[in-house]
Amino acid sequence: MEKLVLALLHASRRLRRYFTGHVITVLTNFHIGTILQKPETSGRLAKWAIELGGHNILYRPRPAIKGQVLADFITEVPAGKIKECEMIETPKEDTEETWMLYTDGASNEDGAGAGLRLVSPEKHEFTYAIKLDFKNTNNEAEYEAFLAGLRLAIKMGAKNLRAHVDSLLIASQVNGIYDAKGEVMALYLEQAKELLQQFKSHKVIHINRSENKPADALSKLASTSFQHLAKDVRIEVLKNPSVLLHQVNVIEAGQPSWMTPIIQYLQEGVLPENKAEARKIQNKALQYEMNNGILYRKSFLGPLLRCVDPQDANYLIREIHEGICGIHSGPRMVVAKIMSAGYYWPGMHVDAMKEIRKCDSCQRHSPKTLRPKNDLIPRENTPAFQGGSNHLQGPPQTERETGWPPYT
Repeated sequence: MEKLVLALLHASRRLRRYFTGHVITVLTNFHIGTILQKPETSGRLAKWAIELGGHNILYRPRPAIKGQVLADFITEVPAGKIKECEMIETPKEDTEETWMLYTDGASNEDGAGAGLRLVSPEKHEFTYAIKLDFKNTNNEAEYEAFLAGLRLAIKMGAKNLRAHVDSLLIASQVNGIYDAKGEVMALYLEQAKELLQQFKSHKVIHINRSENKPADALSKLASTSFQHLAKDVRIEVLKNPSVLLHQVNVIEAGQPSWMTPIIQYLQEGVLPENKAEARKIQNKALQYEMNNGILYRKSFLGPLLRCVDPQDANYLIREIHEGICGIHSGPRMVVAKIMSAGYYWPGMHVDAMKEIRKCDSCQRHSPKTLRPKNDLIPRENTPAFQGGSNHLQGPPQTERETGWPPYT
């Protein structure tokens, strides 16, 4: 009862504006109002009763929920919709041509193995044992057995497949209940989904280990010793996993830039046909070196500077000048920051000055200069004050006529 009163107290504190300005009706099947109004109430209930007594609260019994739900359902779903739902028939599964697959994998100190049992619609069984000759975990061995069973079912021409696995992880990941954590598990899951798409219908069911004893025995037998097996058990040795653990992205070569002749000379020894250009490339190549296919410029005391093409150079200038941490600094500071970050290309100062001049913010918020655009000309250099002028031969002119004060 104290918990119920405490919940009501928290509601009144959170919704104080509504409790103070309106009549609050509390629907409950407990006698909260009677208990709070008892004179013998003491302790915390007495304090809470005093605080709740400042609000206009009415306690009423909760009405029946079942009748309300039926009324809402009748108003929301018309009679015509019910008839349409009754006309829809659920599709029946073609159990006559369904293949049954039972797989299991085992990994221990002696080795790793996989076992599978494929049952045809005519109740013909195909047993198969696989020895995994590479390092793997128990979950990876379970996936290898599952993938081998799918490949075998595809070769047998199965269209409808019902796979039974005793690994809850594989069943949950394939059915979308669990997410694949780790790159290896994600690759195995992707490979399993690609193989399952080749079936007309498929279903992956998790079963107990006791229901998968034949496949479990095959996997343990293949993982320990497989020299004295029966002749009807086929054994295959896998040297490599079924998925590519190391994926390589395709890298597209960029357009020729200032680095192309230097890279060709350092890697292949190719020089231009022009002797002057060839000598220039040979002299420049002394300041560069190749490391893992990337061109770097040597420095006297600092680390190697990675060379970039003009497109990346423009991006670096814009990012440092007006990026998220840019302060719209000048070209000298921008070049210094680029070199401290480990990048280089010839003509850094000129490119930085060209890009910074295009910055709209720097042009709008630059300080106003009061310096005149042209140099000032002193009065002694004007034609009116030169020695050969006709103005000095006549009488002195007034300031109104010449615009200058009279010369004396």
